[in-house]
Amino acid sequence: MTVWDRPERGARGPAAAHSRHQLAATAVELADREGLAAVSMRQVAQALGTGQASLYRYVAGRDDLLDLMADAVVAELERDPLQGDPVADLTALAVRTKALHLRHPWLADLPPEPLRLGPNGLDHLEHSLAALAPVPLSGPAKLQVVALLNALIAQFARAELQSARAPGGRAVAQAAYLTRAAEQGDRPRLRAALAASPEPDPEALFDRTVRRMLTGLVAPGSS
Repeated sequence: MTVWDRPERGARGPAAAHSRHQLAATAVELADREGLAAVSMRQVAQALGTGQASLYRYVAGRDDLLDLMADAVVAELERDPLQGDPVADLTALAVRTKALHLRHPWLADLPPEPLRLGPNGLDHLEHSLAALAPVPLSGPAKLQVVALLNALIAQFARAELQSARAPGGRAVAQAAYLTRAAEQGDRPRLRAALAASPEPDPEALFDRTVRRMLTGLVAPGSS
């Protein structure tokens, strides 16, 4: 069973001193400060001032803890009233979701799973599907749109985080190498593409890319 299928507290034994909410908040704080690798049952127990064995009254192990963490931060996302334009509504949601990834860089390090959804994640998915309500796609196709959007968000957030961590000289050197390679003459399409590219603005690029992807996916005739 998932952590969501099990009762938060057992029916036997002494009264619980903590809650899953406290475990998740403590683990998120650790990950925000030191990275996902710092999150262990032992470290969380130490931060809570309790014994590691006591945590197993709330979770079965670290995987449960990661589920709780992921669901806890999704609760930070604001869901504005939908305007009836799927592309605009999902783009606005994507912008807020990318900002969430940048606030919690460890999200990019979570082991990939097809479904890591708790109550907050399910609410977020329901809101995304509601944004797609005007689109004449099947239910599975709408789920695929949401999955592709989430993958794009994670990729952009990961790239921004890596760029912020990388030495400036390396980024400049890589850009210079790309320019020299394009100007050698045997890659005319790359040269033309770079010549037409505006100055990189991460926010504008993200917005534009999301809108283009969503427009193609929800256009009439898509299935």
